[in-house]
Amino acid sequence: MQDSIDTIRKEFDNDLQSLKTTQEVEAAKVKYLGKKGPVQDLMKKLKDATPEQRPLFGKFINDLKEEITRQIDEKAHALIAQEETKQLEEEAIDVTMPGRRRFVGRKHVITQVLDEMIDILIGMGFSVQYGPDIDTEYYNFEALNFAPDHPARDMQDTFYLAPNVLLRTHTSNIQTRVMESNRPPIRIIAPGKAYRNETVTARSHVFFHQVEAMYIDEGVTFADLFATFNEFLRKLFKTDIETRFRPSYFPFVEPGLEVDLRCINCQGNGCALCKHTGWLEIAGAGMVHPEVLKNGGIDPEKYTGFAWGMGVERLIMLKYGVTDIRLFTENDLRFLQQFTAL
Repeated sequence: MQDSIDTIRKEFDNDLQSLKTTQEVEAAKVKYLGKKGPVQDLMKKLKDATPEQRPLFGKFINDLKEEITRQIDEKAHALIAQEETKQLEEEAIDVTMPGRRRFVGRKHVITQVLDEMIDILIGMGFSVQYGPDIDTEYYNFEALNFAPDHPARDMQDTFYLAPNVLLRTHTSNIQTRVMESNRPPIRIIAPGKAYRNETVTARSHVFFHQVEAMYIDEGVTFADLFATFNEFLRKLFKTDIETRFRPSYFPFVEPGLEVDLRCINCQGNGCALCKHTGWLEIAGAGMVHPEVLKNGGIDPEKYTGFAWGMGVERLIMLKYGVTDIRLFTENDLRFLQQFTAL
């Protein structure tokens, strides 16, 4: 028995000198002290010793076990300390170097201006409603009086996710929902994203932000539309802004018009932003079409209303002289940090 103990101790001492990593130390611990290890085998052989020898051999085996455990732990601690020292040397920190400046996070310029627009319109008596980004053809097209063969339904203009399911092309998809669940007077705005399969240029993108506005009541006229729109722009730009209303066609309004602003970037003299016309289109608007009122369960013989869909990015471009709409989505801090003080 004593010879076996001495042999195990000698083999362990030789193995201990060759251990280079904590993984190897753990493997050695399992090798010698595990259930199938030599120390455990010695414990099993105790039954073969005489009653007089058994206590003495048991003590020798326990001493061996404690010695191996102690040396294993010491070796593991030494290797861990060695690895930590090496890591610290490799990751040495120069305490004389200046610290990295941390910038305080702020809202994106689109969010800042969108919040400002919402606050202004709430102050003018509008409530806020939100429509889904993913919608059906009914709420995005049919309920808004789009003909079945209207070009806007084509795959070239609309992102279809499945038959009859699409990414909304405008925030006007909220109109019918609101009319179905509310009776006039209705005065709401619907901010959010819209998506169109268009060529990305300095003036247009495949997704953009809109603020939809709708006011329905008895006796609503074009005069209410003009006055509300101009007052909103005056509050947003904090000065009188020259506007131009041009007749245009939209299926959901009759009559319809487009709203242009005198280009602030070039003061109307012509630049790349306004295509050298001196004007920039920012919204489509008009009187809510009678068929749209009917689809929402509202009597067009009794009620009239106006609606507009306004491009947020276009307003920001005019307000702050941004010449390329793509800058809003490129996450260039050099651009975004110009608006941290808004």
